[in-house]
Amino acid sequence: MAREKTKAMRRRVYMALEQGPVGERLAVFTDRALMVLIIVNLVAVALDSIPEIGSRYQLAFDVIEYFSLAVFTIEYALRVWGAVEHGPHQHLSPTRARLKYVLSAAGLVDLAAVLPFWFNLVTPDDFRFVLVFRMVRFFKIARYSPAMRSLFDVLYRERRALFGCFVITVGAALVAASLMHLVEGKVQPDKLGTIPDALWWSIVTIGTIGYGDVVPVTALGKLVAITTIFMGLILMALPIGIIATAFSEQIHRRDFIVTWGMIAKVPLFAGLDAGEIAEISELLRAQLAEPGEVIIREGDHAHSMYFIAAGTVEVAVGKKKVKLEEGQFFGEVAVLKNERRSGTAVALTRTNLLALSGQDLQALIKRDPRIAARVEDVVEKRTGKKALTRKAAADAADDEA
Repeated sequence: MAREKTKAMRRRVYMALEQGPVGERLAVFTDRALMVLIIVNLVAVALDSIPEIGSRYQLAFDVIEYFSLAVFTIEYALRVWGAVEHGPHQHLSPTRARLKYVLSAAGLVDLAAVLPFWFNLVTPDDFRFVLVFRMVRFFKIARYSPAMRSLFDVLYRERRALFGCFVITVGAALVAASLMHLVEGKVQPDKLGTIPDALWWSIVTIGTIGYGDVVPVTALGKLVAITTIFMGLILMALPIGIIATAFSEQIHRRDFIVTWGMIAKVPLFAGLDAGEIAEISELLRAQLAEPGEVIIREGDHAHSMYFIAAGTVEVAVGKKKVKLEEGQFFGEVAVLKNERRSGTAVALTRTNLLALSGQDLQALIKRDPRIAARVEDVVEKRTGKKALTRKAAADAADDEA
């Protein structure tokens, strides 16, 4: 019994620190609190390096650092303890699963976030420069920021293409440096007398920085410089284009996966195959509602219906109030009848919604009689009246025949 409780607690800790269920308050609070602490810590480290501010607010900076050290140390220990619950590692022994985390990139960053300060506690003051490495805590933000995680994933996935760009750029810099040395080596021996000296000029020119400390003075040298500048624009655009395209694809892929998972939770779409879910996912629009937010208001024009992927929504029609939870939907009656809203829907918790426009709903009903029948059953239970979906379903069946 005690073992089961420990396992449940470990699972709970892992879900809170990693990626818990969508909208779970503990996971959201943990992520936001750690992000705020990281940002505060980084700002404090930067300000502490200014002598005037550092000496005046040293006590405050020390309190921030000690508090951060305690939090990040506890976080690291809990992550090591909960590493057993990580999906890909569950088939491993607890020791090997934890070792996998410790030696992973994320584990090394988490360790580096606390190790410098512990190291400084047992070293003389002469080694305080080690504390500068506390800035590595910045990389912990990547764990809590989907955008940064996506960017790092893109950089890793496109590493071969980016390395190819780097090799081409280095080669171009060497060629440009050799040409400039050949053309102006004797004219400016102190700056371009050797290829390594000219390499500095070629790198800053290809990088479109152009410090101006080394400039060609001959006509042929200027021609080489012009060619190098245009070549640099092309070479700098290559990695930017690769990263931008891959990042855009990554965002669309992630949104599609999230939407797919949300659709699969809705009973209305149960029994649909992968192709049908993919088609529906293109019609739905993900929407997030915070606690207390009004999703639809009585009297407003009805333009969409909503599916609850996670969270709780309260729908009030007159004096009657109904709580709807994950998998249920609302707002379909007014959309089907092309009327104004007869009630108000408010999010009681942080809620993930999928919005379906009225036009798309009508098209979906005509296309799939199964969905039409399910929508009508729910409408009939809620209003005691039949909707117009049966006729749509029959029309769709006649069209197929």
